[in-house]
Amino acid sequence: MNIKLLNNGKSKNHNSNNSLTLISKKPEETRKIGKKIGSLLKRGDLIALNGDLGAGKTCFVQGIASGINCSGKVSSPSFSIIKEYSGRLPIYHFDLYRLNQAEEIEELGYEEYFYGDGIVLIEWADKIKKYLPKELLLVKIKIEEEYCTRKIIFKPIGKRYIKLVEGLIDI
Repeated sequence: MNIKLLNNGKSKNHNSNNSLTLISKKPEETRKIGKKIGSLLKRGDLIALNGDLGAGKTCFVQGIASGINCSGKVSSPSFSIIKEYSGRLPIYHFDLYRLNQAEEIEELGYEEYFYGDGIVLIEWADKIKKYLPKELLLVKIKIEEEYCTRKIIFKPIGKRYIKLVEGLIDI
C-alpha cells in the first residue's frame, strides 16, 4: 500500500488547524482510506466531500460503506440526489452535483438526515455551506495530475471529528 501521510497539524488547541493530508495512488487505496474512516464512524456523523468531477468522491464513499459493512452496491446518486444504504448504521449518501440553488436542499427534508441516527455523506457539499452543521468532517479530494494521484485532505471541525482524523494517522 502506497498511502502516504503528507502532514499532520495536530495540536492541543482544538481550534487550530488539525488537518491531515493523505496521498492515494489508485482507486483501491482511496477505498481503503474510506473503509478505515467507515470503521470509525458513529451514529450522527457527517462527512462533507468536495472535489472536481472524477476526483474520487464516490470511490471514497464506497470505501466508507465497506467500513460500515454495507451490503449493497454504492453508486453516485446524481439523478436522485440521495440514496440510502444499510450497514451497521444507516448511510445517507447525498450527491448535490445537479443542485442549482442551496435552498433546494430544504425540499429534501435534509434536517431529518443531517441530525438523525445515520451516517451522512455529502458529495459537492460546498453547494450547501450555510445548511451544514457546525461540527463535521470536511474532506477535499484533489487530482494531482503530474503524478496521477489523489490528495485527500481531512479538515475536522469539532472535537469528535478531530478524534476521528487522529484515528487515520496509523493507516
